[in-house]
Amino acid sequence: MSSLSESVSTDGPSPTPLQALVPALGVIGFLALGSGLLGLSPHGPLLWSIVLTGLVAKYAIGLSYAQIQEGLESGLKMGLGALFILFTIYALISTWISAGTIPALMYYGLGILTPQTFLPAAAVLAAVVAFSIGSSWTTAGTLGVAFAGIGTGLGIPVPMTAGAVLSGAYAGDKQSPLSDTTNLAAAVTETDLYDHIRAMRLGTVIAFGLSVVVYAWLGLRAGGAIPGQVDAIRSALVGTYALSPLVFLPLLVTFGLALRGIPAVPTLVAGVFAGVGTTIGVQGASFTAAWDAFLNGTAPETGTELVNGLLASGGLAGSAWTISVVVLALALGGLLNHAGILTTLARYLADAVVGPKSLIVGTGASAFLVNAFSAQQYMSIVVPGLTLGDLYDEYGLDRSDLSMAIESVGTPTGALLPWHAGGVFMAGVFGLSSSLAYAPYYLFAFFSPAVLVVLTLLGIGFSKGETTAPAGAAPADD
Repeated sequence: MSSLSESVSTDGPSPTPLQALVPALGVIGFLALGSGLLGLSPHGPLLWSIVLTGLVAKYAIGLSYAQIQEGLESGLKMGLGALFILFTIYALISTWISAGTIPALMYYGLGILTPQTFLPAAAVLAAVVAFSIGSSWTTAGTLGVAFAGIGTGLGIPVPMTAGAVLSGAYAGDKQSPLSDTTNLAAAVTETDLYDHIRAMRLGTVIAFGLSVVVYAWLGLRAGGAIPGQVDAIRSALVGTYALSPLVFLPLLVTFGLALRGIPAVPTLVAGVFAGVGTTIGVQGASFTAAWDAFLNGTAPETGTELVNGLLASGGLAGSAWTISVVVLALALGGLLNHAGILTTLARYLADAVVGPKSLIVGTGASAFLVNAFSAQQYMSIVVPGLTLGDLYDEYGLDRSDLSMAIESVGTPTGALLPWHAGGVFMAGVFGLSSSLAYAPYYLFAFFSPAVLVVLTLLGIGFSKGETTAPAGAAPADD
C-alpha cells in the first residue's frame, strides 16, 4: 500500500487553475468527441489526451521530457497489479469454460433460479462472494460470466445481469477486510481498517438494500424465458461437457486461496492451472488443447448457437484490446498526477468547502473527478486521501469520515466510465461493447454516492466536527 501512496506527491509541480483545467477539459472533450460522437474506441481519444497533457506539462507547467516520461511510467507502475489481474482473468475464464466449471454453474443455476428471483439473487450472491474473497473483479470474472449465461437462459438481458452482479460485487468488496481498495483507503487516510469498514457500513447497507429492492421489482416485471429455451440450453450443456462435481475444483481452489488471504495474482494463476488440469482430467482434452484454450480461448460446438455464443471466449490473447486501453488510461492518469494537475483540481475543489458537510460531499466529488481523469480506481482513493486529510483535521472530523467519503464514490463509480480500467474490464467480461450498456442497471454506483450526500446533509453517519470554519476558511455550513 505504501508504494501506491508514495507515487502521489503533494509537493510536486503546482499548476495554476487554468493550466490544470486545459488538459482536464481536453480529456472530457476528446472522449466525448471521439467515443461519443464519432463512435471510436477509446484508444485514439486517450492518446490525444496524453499528447495534450504532455504539451501543457512541457510548455506551460515546465516539466522536462524526462519528468513527463517518469509521469507516464508512474501510472503504469501504479496499475501494474491491475494489468496482471486483467490478462490472468481472461485466461481463467477460458480455462474454466473448457474445464466445464462455468457450464456447470449455468446448468445447475438454470435448474434452480427463476426470472423473478434471478436478479436479486445474483446481486446478493455476488456480494457474499466479493466480501469473502475481497475482489469485485474476480467475482465478476468468474461468477459473473456464469450468471450472464443463466440470465440469458431465463430471458434476462446481459446488461441487466451485469448491473446486478456489479452492484453486489462492489458492495461486498467495500465491506471486505481482504479488499485491496478497502485497505488502501484506510492506509492513505491513516484510519484503522475496521474503523473505516464500520464508517462505510450504514451507507453501503442502505445503497445495496435499495439496489436489491429495485432488482426484485425488475424481476417481477421480467418476461421470462422463451418456452423450451432453458431445457434446450441445459441439454446442450450436458451433451457437450462432463458435469460431474469434479468440475467445481477450479472454483474451490481459487476461492479457497482467496479466503486464506493469498494475493489476487497467485490465486488467479492457481485457478488457471486448476482449470487446465480439470480440462485434461475431467473433460478428456489433451495437454496441448487445454493450454491452447488458455491462450486462444474457447469456441465450443454444442449444437445450439445461443450456447456457443455464451461460452465463446478469447483467452489470454483476447485481452489485448482491453489491456491496450488500460495501458493508455494508466499512462494518462500518471502524467496528470505527476504534473500536479489532479492535486491542483482537488485543492481548488477543497477551497469551495464551507463546513464539514460540504467537505464530505466535496470529497466524494473529488474522488469521482479523479476517477474520471485518471481512469484508475487506486488514484481516486490516493489523491483525495493525501490531499484533503489536513482539512478534515482542521474541521475536527475523524479520518474515517474521509476514507468513507472517498470509497463511497471512488470505488463503485469507476466501472461506469467506458475509458476507465474498471469499465473496460467489466464490459469485456460480460461481452458488451461498453460499460454504458450496463450503466443504467448498475444501481449501486448511483445509490452509493446519493446515499452519502443524503446522510451527510441529514447529519447522519459521520462525526459532527467543528461547527465553525477554521481560520481563513469560508463560514461553516453547520
